[in-house]
Amino acid sequence: MIYRLLAINIDGSLIRSNGRLQKGVKEAIDFVREKGVYVTLYTSRNFQSAHKVAKALKLDSLLVTHSGAFVASSLDEPFVQRKLSEEKTFNLVQVLEHFDCNIRISHERFSLGNRRKLSSNLIARAVLSNADPVFYPIQFVESLGDTLRDQPVEAARIDVFFASKQDKEKALQTVHDAFEDVNIIECSGNKIEILPTGVSKLRGLQIVGQHLGISTSEMVVIGDSIDDLEAIEHAGLGVAMGNAPIEVKRAADWITRSNNENGVTYMIKEHFRKQFPLDFLKDHIRIKRW
Repeated sequence: MIYRLLAINIDGSLIRSNGRLQKGVKEAIDFVREKGVYVTLYTSRNFQSAHKVAKALKLDSLLVTHSGAFVASSLDEPFVQRKLSEEKTFNLVQVLEHFDCNIRISHERFSLGNRRKLSSNLIARAVLSNADPVFYPIQFVESLGDTLRDQPVEAARIDVFFASKQDKEKALQTVHDAFEDVNIIECSGNKIEILPTGVSKLRGLQIVGQHLGISTSEMVVIGDSIDDLEAIEHAGLGVAMGNAPIEVKRAADWITRSNNENGVTYMIKEHFRKQFPLDFLKDHIRIKRW
């Protein structure tokens, strides 16, 4: 199979546990791009945070951000932008605030969260990990419901971190029963994401592929989390990181090393060194025109 697009998840895949890029990954991406392969990033991060990583890798690609709700190469010129309406965002928050949880509303330019403190400091790290106070400010308030009543917001995504699995399961059932037209994604741990209907990381990659004339069967998708599973399952070559949970590994065609063992760099060099440059294949082998 000839692969024409490489999509890499950021946190837990491209980025090591210390927050740094994997060793040699820029050179590996340069190597595959020289073969004519389109390289993009797909992530639940906001666009500004993802763009910062892309810039470090010298990528000017369309990026799939906010879990597919915001696809763009420029903040001011989104290629695709989907949001929950102001009313729906408010109603969801009203329901969720009845549970013991931390709620973060992600807009394309800022984030708004409640101050409720949960026991796990992992939640705080997750909320703040991709924040940049200059380019993507995060504001915390006592009551999201009261704030949204006065200052309505259309959310690209709502992240919810629950104090317990029981709270998560109850909230999931309640939201499922009350809202038919949202996409609820269960993530690792006691977290869920709520997105506009029809929005997902997979759908974001499909949109990029349609724009470029590349099918999902011609994509290599690398990821590590439960919310990457759908994209990995549908890709021509789905790759799970060594640090991925067992469900993701079972769905993958290839399991590489962990993010702390330069798994993305290793996979790119191991697989794509066997693929001829696309220009060469185009000239010498009958393949679909693009």
